[in-house]
Amino acid sequence: MRQLPEGLSKFPHAEIDQGYLALAPDGVQVRLRRAGSKLLLTFKRNQGAVREEREIELSPDQFDSLWPATANKRLTKTRYDVPYGSFKVEVDVYSGRHKGLIVAEVEFESESAARAFQPPGWLGEDVSGDPRYSNQLLAG
Repeated sequence: MRQLPEGLSKFPHAEIDQGYLALAPDGVQVRLRRAGSKLLLTFKRNQGAVREEREIELSPDQFDSLWPATANKRLTKTRYDVPYGSFKVEVDVYSGRHKGLIVAEVEFESESAARAFQPPGWLGEDVSGDPRYSNQLLAG
């Protein structure tokens, strides 16, 4: 990112603890996420800009029983939801061993919508295809 959006702390945000249960070289991943009071198990498939994603909410007991299996494959960040026109820019400010890293993500309804997107001036270069910024790599 070039710079943080002005007044970042005023936007809705949540502390996120994320850990990975399974990571495969072909892009399949299974992760756990605690975002505020929401506890989620997420399955993702494929790499790159277009991915399949399925998510289910877990009870605290389910989450707590699975969380230890993510040891050594975790990250922490604060996610800010910044409105930009009809879009939402998710700004992730990492903490822990990645303190200082800031990444933003915008999800689109289609590939053509992604190509037509005009980013705000504060958004830096597109790192979508750069594996160094993938959460699964950062969690390792």
